[in-house]
Amino acid sequence: MNKIAKLRPQEGVRLDPDCLVALYAELGEVGAERVISAAMEELAVHLAAVQAAVLPGAAADPIAAARTLARLSRQVGMTSLARVAENVAQCAASGDPVSQAATLARLVRITNRSLSAVWDLQDIRL
Repeated sequence: MNKIAKLRPQEGVRLDPDCLVALYAELGEVGAERVISAAMEELAVHLAAVQAAVLPGAAADPIAAARTLARLSRQVGMTSLARVAENVAQCAASGDPVSQAATLARLVRITNRSLSAVWDLQDIRL
């Protein structure tokens, strides 16, 4: 009765490999890797912006920050990340702090797993 359960959510991520293949076909290996590296950095920056925007008294708009993250995610084929970022924007718009906190935690998990998945996929040499 006094046991505390610690939940460790595990959720797979979805990537659109066709998006990455198109980048490699259009830009070549070096160009695509530069674009993907820049996108990874931008995603990390925008995740931090979303986290900062949801803090009480923040001047930034969490809805806009989450939608920017979703747009960037789609550009490099991170479909799961884009969907969860849109969920964060919806929760922020609803004004429900509990759902916003839950989806933000999910966004952080999915971002970390998505970034790892893209790097792993790059190692396969599309």
